[in-house]
Amino acid sequence: MRRVYLDHSATTPVRKEVADLVYSYMTTYFGNPSSIHSFGREAKKAMEVAREQVADLIGAKPEEIIFTSGGTEADNLAVIGTAFANQKKGKHVITSAIEHHAVLDSFKYLEKQGFKVTYVPVDKNGLVDPDDVAKAITDETTLISIMHVNNEVGTIQPIKEIAELAKSKNKNIIVHTDGVQSVGKIPVNVDDLQVDLLSASSHKIYGPKGVGCLYVRKGTKIEPTHHGGGQERKRRPGTENLPGIVGFGKAAELAKQELEQEMKRLTELRDMLIDGILERIPDVKLNGDRIKRVPGNVNVSIRYVEGESLLLSLDMKGIAASSGSACTSGSLDPSHVLLAMGIPHEIAHGSLRMTLGRDNTKEDIEYVLDTLPEIVKRLRAMSPLYNNN
Repeated sequence: MRRVYLDHSATTPVRKEVADLVYSYMTTYFGNPSSIHSFGREAKKAMEVAREQVADLIGAKPEEIIFTSGGTEADNLAVIGTAFANQKKGKHVITSAIEHHAVLDSFKYLEKQGFKVTYVPVDKNGLVDPDDVAKAITDETTLISIMHVNNEVGTIQPIKEIAELAKSKNKNIIVHTDGVQSVGKIPVNVDDLQVDLLSASSHKIYGPKGVGCLYVRKGTKIEPTHHGGGQERKRRPGTENLPGIVGFGKAAELAKQELEQEMKRLTELRDMLIDGILERIPDVKLNGDRIKRVPGNVNVSIRYVEGESLLLSLDMKGIAASSGSACTSGSLDPSHVLLAMGIPHEIAHGSLRMTLGRDNTKEDIEYVLDTLPEIVKRLRAMSPLYNNN
């Protein structure tokens, strides 16, 4: 049976050249970067090379990169660390209704600590209006956090416009963007975006899991959320995950080298998949903006079909995808992102996210387009709602 992996927004396979490098820093070059002997110096040098590679991918300075355990920790550090460090200036913060839970839950935590949070809405395509952000700003606003690319529907947000408007109203406002789904997939430059903080994750760009980073613009005030050591310029204590960091650096280097050609290739495959689904299956809605969309993302709602049934049926045919409904967590609630976009519950429950990567081919897309319509037809034949329409 053919196996097709279409869940690259969840995680990516580690590239061989990355895995080989990681292995060498687990076995041969295993020193602690804080040690002063030759083993430690080797480790420290490798870590700083990785810092340069990651910084280069996003147009930052190496000293502005803080390594973390992943995107979630980077988001927590950005939101909570910045809010607390600047709370004497004000306790009002702004985010959007469609953020990843790493950001949303951090803002909910801030609410419990006495901060006022404004959740700006999105339109039917999942786009934030920069004017809505600007209108929400008060004299007490210290932080704005809007994701660069939505992890579910792939919509690319107007971060530069948001940052420009925010800083024109109050130059002291700190702007953070969750770049976990954009870094290594589309061009990202922190100066162009005019952001002060940006989160990224290794395992979304063919690097190892358990490592990510937070870009912190020089001069940005931020408090650590962990305590117990002086690593990462006292902003993220704990012995550094050297193998992961080195792997992250290599993955970042490769991502930059291949970015332009991979964007073009994935955009063509994405559009082939979208067009094929819309042509072959009736009562299907594309979720997210058709144009302002990250290259590898396809998210559709298929009426009269449950997302989890789709996933299980696709898996039996060797196709790995994901759904907007939180079926794997035991919840029957559909995606908060789709609901925020105004999609009704019954349609949001039939959402299907397919995210493409570097190993996917035209033949993979053809296989999905041959397989999916038959699955939908079979599931709808069992649906009372479909048969009554």
